[in-house]
Amino acid sequence: MVARLVIAAPSSGAGKTTVATGLMAAFAGRGLAVSPHKVGPDYIDPGYHALATGRPGRNLDAYMCGTELIAPLFAHGARGCELAVVEGVMGLYDGAAGQGELASTAQVAKLLRAPVVLVVDASSQSRSVAALVHGFASWDPEVRLGGVILNKVASDRHELLLREALEESGVPVLGVLRRAPSVATPSRHLGLVPVAERQAQAVEAVAAQAEQVRAGCDLEGLLALARSAPELGAGPWDPAAALGPLPGAVTGGGRPRIAVAGGAAFTFSYAEHAELLTAAGAEVVTFDPLRDEALPEGTRGLVIGGGFPEMYGERLSANEPLRAAVAELAASGAPVAAECAGLLYLARSLDGHPMCGVLDADARMSERLTLGYRDAVAVNDSVLAAAGTRMRGHEFHRTVIEPGAGELAAWGLRQPERRVEGFVRGGVHASYVHTHWAGAPGAAARFVEHCG
Repeated sequence: MVARLVIAAPSSGAGKTTVATGLMAAFAGRGLAVSPHKVGPDYIDPGYHALATGRPGRNLDAYMCGTELIAPLFAHGARGCELAVVEGVMGLYDGAAGQGELASTAQVAKLLRAPVVLVVDASSQSRSVAALVHGFASWDPEVRLGGVILNKVASDRHELLLREALEESGVPVLGVLRRAPSVATPSRHLGLVPVAERQAQAVEAVAAQAEQVRAGCDLEGLLALARSAPELGAGPWDPAAALGPLPGAVTGGGRPRIAVAGGAAFTFSYAEHAELLTAAGAEVVTFDPLRDEALPEGTRGLVIGGGFPEMYGERLSANEPLRAAVAELAASGAPVAAECAGLLYLARSLDGHPMCGVLDADARMSERLTLGYRDAVAVNDSVLAAAGTRMRGHEFHRTVIEPGAGELAAWGLRQPERRVEGFVRGGVHASYVHTHWAGAPGAAARFVEHCG
């Protein structure tokens, strides 16, 4: 059994990432094997979790993967670990819009049978904190609120007032953290700046977070709470079992090499994608479009995930040899799967900088944030899905793309409004919609089959 905690908050901005990452690093520093997890579709926080633990940060998304996969995916990621720390998303009870508790931190905590620690921003309250904590503790009796960590506490006097108020709540105070600018992580238009863009500073920030947690939290009490979680009762997810029997073209055609974009411009990916591609018979090789002037030798398929190409448009454009190689591979009919940042990279231009020119489309930054879960149906056959296939995904970007005439759409979206989105051209599937292939493993098998 893996000891486990869910780190939640009343709302975004309370300090969940700081506390969760600090706890991971503090426990890892004590020699424990710590498994890091993040509720929801966030790609950035898991990078800091990985830095804190030395293990891949993994997402638990009940909307994209289904509630039935939450416990197995957790068990898969936590295999061989002594402790798992799960960082929540938004407020404890916030989930997919209009879908009740679906994809909320509370739902994931219940599916994992895990105690919850509530991180409260106490900077502008004293006695009211007791009412706040009482409300969160009593709202859903199936959610076990095992303790609270008070964040951004101003002084010893402030701490005393907060502790006195919480004495009658029945919820123990497991940590008190002062305001500490040194632990802050810089943000920009889509959230925190990813680890890959500030490696040295990120290492220092995680170390500072660990020190703050060690100084201000009851680590023994938190560990005891984590160990009080009952047996999970779910076996680990297995990529090979998820794929099922593979087509003969996959099993009998050798191991096609699939290049996956990485580096600072393309940091958004789920660990399960590479695991599924490997289980489907592929050899997965990572390359960096900011540095590498050629695709890996023998590349027969290309996956370009999300990230921040808008921050690196000039450098991506300057790498003309790689842009030409990507265009040549796409023109040959080889399978190419691109999501969000990958879509922008395949466009003709991004904010005026020439890109790969695979798609007859131009992209630019926008003031409008597009954000939310998506229920998608494949409009045309592609290397990822047959027409009519339903998948769930997530959009998160501040760019727009203006297509030329005659392009085939990738998805028909059903919420929040009906529209078509993305591109299918030859072997190319490019879209703003991020998908989690653990919830649709057939996409990985189909992609590898087309590479055979």
